[in-house]
Amino acid sequence: MSIRRLLPSMALPLIIAQIVNGMYNLVDRVFLGHIAEGGAEILTGVGLAYPVILIISAFSSLIGNGGAPRAATFLGQGRKEKAEEILSTSALSLLILSVALMAFFYAFKRPLLFLFGASERTIIHGDDYLSIYLAGTPFVLITLGLNPFISMQGRTTMSMMTVIIGAALNIILDPILIFTFSMGAKGAALATVISQGASALYVLWFLAGRRSSLSLRLRGARLKAATLRPVISLGLSPFTMGITEATMSFVFTSRLQAISGDLAVGAMTILSSILNFAMMPVTGLNQALVPIVSYNFGARKDKRVMETFWLALAATLCYTMLVSITCNLFPHAFVSLFTSSPQLAAYTSGMMRFYITGFMIFAMQSTSQNTFVGLGQAGISLFFACFRKIILLIPFVYLLSATPLGDRGVFLAESLADSISAATVFITFMATHRRILANGAYYR
Repeated sequence: MSIRRLLPSMALPLIIAQIVNGMYNLVDRVFLGHIAEGGAEILTGVGLAYPVILIISAFSSLIGNGGAPRAATFLGQGRKEKAEEILSTSALSLLILSVALMAFFYAFKRPLLFLFGASERTIIHGDDYLSIYLAGTPFVLITLGLNPFISMQGRTTMSMMTVIIGAALNIILDPILIFTFSMGAKGAALATVISQGASALYVLWFLAGRRSSLSLRLRGARLKAATLRPVISLGLSPFTMGITEATMSFVFTSRLQAISGDLAVGAMTILSSILNFAMMPVTGLNQALVPIVSYNFGARKDKRVMETFWLALAATLCYTMLVSITCNLFPHAFVSLFTSSPQLAAYTSGMMRFYITGFMIFAMQSTSQNTFVGLGQAGISLFFACFRKIILLIPFVYLLSATPLGDRGVFLAESLADSISAATVFITFMATHRRILANGAYYR
């Protein structure tokens, strides 16, 4: 199939899946923010649990986003047995990681919430949410970690169904548990756990069945270092991106709590929700890009690799520019979805332009960095995962907030870091891609 047909055909179901997946947190926060009494406080408290959610998701990326493109490359080389070994090893690794993560976060959840910027008023809601959410950690890791193995087979519609099943169930359960049973934050967490459980069962059913090109067999699966090490190496970039997102969430909320208190923390919860949801189509397109690049790289079809890159970049750049301009023109329309508090809505709308303008050219970073992943360039991808958040964003947050900009400097730091990082990654890709393609794929 031509790339102009292949990329959209694979990307569309994944984009839909990402948008629907984004509804998990989005719907939770929309409903919680409109609770008649204390909605703003509950929204802020649940937002403080977000770094923990990001960390758990990052571990699923470490295995899933590292294993799936590697398996795709082996399929491109006609080595199915090796691809199935990677799948089974990845599934076992995710189960072990889920147990370890549950134990750690249950032991330290309250100290972590205070570290993330909780106050005495908001800690209750964050603790309520996490206490239930953590019980579903195995479901989250299985769903997010193994779903890439479905999409890398070209079965993007089935991959989309994984997410739709869970998100649809979550949307149905949220108002019932939050309002009808008056469970508040606990109800939002319980709805998420049940929904992720349904998605996890679907993923396992598909990968263990006859419709999958790869067969998942946990019986007899072993953690072989020779198999797991390259998976982790390739997954370090998306893993680091997730960990740095969690780190930045902590930096943002703790700094804003020190400067402006719960109001600013609540605003960050809303703005990060909007930006993360806006990122979903970009993520979906890149999930289609990576296996196409990996497969054609393994098959030594360099022209198709670059055609995929340019088509993805053009589509993503048009989208990110549209989102950034729209949010700048109509900030209140987006903010009002999350809160009925006039004070919180006004403050958040005023900070929108500082926070989201840099998203305009973020496509240059996402497309270039994910193409590096597809080409097996773990080291380059890992560096740029750290560059945007650790090297640029953290210093910007503290430096700009120490100027007369104050809390506005915290929000502005996001746009500055996004712009500088996007330009740097794109220039690096253009300078190195010919050498990488010339060297070819050396997977063994």
